[in-house]
Amino acid sequence: MRRGLAVILDSVSWRVQPGQHWVILGANGSGKTSLLSALTGYLTPTSGGVEVLSQHYGRSDWRELRKRVGVVSSAIRQRIPPEESALETIVSGRLAMIDFWGEMTPTDRRRGLRILRQIECLSLAARPWSYLSQGERQRVLIGRALMARPPLLILDEPCAGLDPAAREHFLQFLQRLVRTRRPPSTVLVTHHVEEIMPFFSHVLILRNGRVLACGPRVRALTAKSLSAAFGEPVRLRRKQGRYSLGFPGSRARSIL
Repeated sequence: MRRGLAVILDSVSWRVQPGQHWVILGANGSGKTSLLSALTGYLTPTSGGVEVLSQHYGRSDWRELRKRVGVVSSAIRQRIPPEESALETIVSGRLAMIDFWGEMTPTDRRRGLRILRQIECLSLAARPWSYLSQGERQRVLIGRALMARPPLLILDEPCAGLDPAAREHFLQFLQRLVRTRRPPSTVLVTHHVEEIMPFFSHVLILRNGRVLACGPRVRALTAKSLSAAFGEPVRLRRKQGRYSLGFPGSRARSIL
């Protein structure tokens, strides 16, 4: 995939199967955002093809397809009206709507309240967006994405802006969510190995728009692949199913 003379994605071949949960990992500028934009139809591939939920880019209506893919991103978070209630935000996800308008049907209201209970935010139903914490907003956006019962849920750096405690609470919430009945396949985009929870089954590691490693987490996530991704030697630590990075020869540096 090119933009002008720049190659932003090069020979990327990647497939998500039902029931898999993926992490897309890489440094800033590695191509993570471009890959997501291609998946959601906002970037056109210059060669090759994109297939999402058995629909082929260029032969399907991507506007309709987006209603079946749950997306949580900063771009959506910034567009939610400050006065909109948490329940309205969640119900707006049924039609992939920004700025809920119209009348809420009894069916949508009941489903919205069930989702609020599922994301552990039922007490926030009437609270305006502007009065939600960052962690609460991320949960509500996940609820919004779940409203359309998507088979695929994409989380684009959902922990950005969260303090360490809020981040951990949010990650533990994700772990519980994926263990519910019939969860969607999940794709998490991040450059922090600390956010890779035990439920993630696969990892895709990018550098300069190319795939460095791709496959089951236990095989693809290694110190060697991460050293190549971040451009310097790293030490990968694992404790109780969670990861952290260290930098040999540096007393103060770590990626948090």
